[in-house]
Amino acid sequence: RMALNRELSKLFNEMWDADVHRLRPGKDYTIDVQGKAGPAQPGDSAVQDNAARRLFHNVNEECLRSIKTFATFISLLDNYETSTGVAEVVTPEEIVENNCFLDAILATEVMRLAHDYLLEKNLAKPNLADFKDQLYDIWFQLYARKGGDRPDSCGFEHVFVGEIRHGKEIIGLHNWVQFYLQEQRNQIDYYKGYMARKNKTRPNKDDQVLSIKFSWKGSDKPIRSTFIGVSPEFEFALYTVIFLLSEEKVTCETVKIDEYELQLVVWRHGHHIGTAYPVLLSTTSE
Repeated sequence: RMALNRELSKLFNEMWDADVHRLRPGKDYTIDVQGKAGPAQPGDSAVQDNAARRLFHNVNEECLRSIKTFATFISLLDNYETSTGVAEVVTPEEIVENNCFLDAILATEVMRLAHDYLLEKNLAKPNLADFKDQLYDIWFQLYARKGGDRPDSCGFEHVFVGEIRHGKEIIGLHNWVQFYLQEQRNQIDYYKGYMARKNKTRPNKDDQVLSIKFSWKGSDKPIRSTFIGVSPEFEFALYTVIFLLSEEKVTCETVKIDEYELQLVVWRHGHHIGTAYPVLLSTTSE
C-alpha cells in the first residue's frame, strides 16, 4: 500500500475548500445509494442489479445552468463520437466551446491554486494564456486510442464523456455530471449498486466519493470510484497536477481529501492524458 502523499493532500484539501462551485449533498442534489453491487451468480451472464432506481434522485439543474464552469463543461459533452476507432471531427464551434470551458475554469480559485503549485515546481507556464495552451494540449488534443491510426480520442473525452470499445466495453466515463445526464436520458439504467468503505456498512447520502457499478448504452462497467457533486474544475485541476508531476506511463498518488482516502490514477498517452480516475481506498467487497 502506497504511502500518503502529504504535500499533494495539503494542496488538494486547499482546492477542496476553495471549490465554491461544488454542489452540496442534500441541498443541491440527493442520491439514492440503494443496494450493494453484488457479483453475478455463478453461471449468470448478467450482473445482479441491486438498485432498481436511479442513483441521482434529483439534481438542482439551475446550478448546472447558472454556474459557468458547469454550463461550459456540459456544452462539451455532446461533441464526441463514443465509439473508439471512429475518427473524431472537431468543428470550429467545438474549438470555441473548449476555449470557453478553459477560460471559465481558469477564472476559479481551484485552478489558481493548481497553477501556483505547478509554477513553484516549474511545470507550468507562468502566463495564463500559455498555461491554457498547455491544458488544451493535455486534454483536448486528439490521438488514436488503441493501435488505430484514426484520431478517435482525447483525454477529455475519455475521462469526462466516456467511450465504448468494440461496441461492448465501457471505458472512461468517470464524471458524475455526465453520469447524471445519461441517467436522465435513460442511457444509463443502469446504476447497479455500490461498494461500501471499510468500517461503514453503506455510503451516506452525503458521501462525495462513491464506488459504483453501472451499465451504459448496454455495456457493463466494472466497479469504479467517482467524485459526486464536485465542480468540473476540481477534477480537471487534480488530474492535471498529477499528470504534470510525472513522466511515468501510469502515476498513482495516495491522498486524503476531506474524509476520503483515495488513490488518484493518471495514465499518460504521449503528451496527453490517456485516462484519470480516483480509487476509493478501503472499500470492502464483504
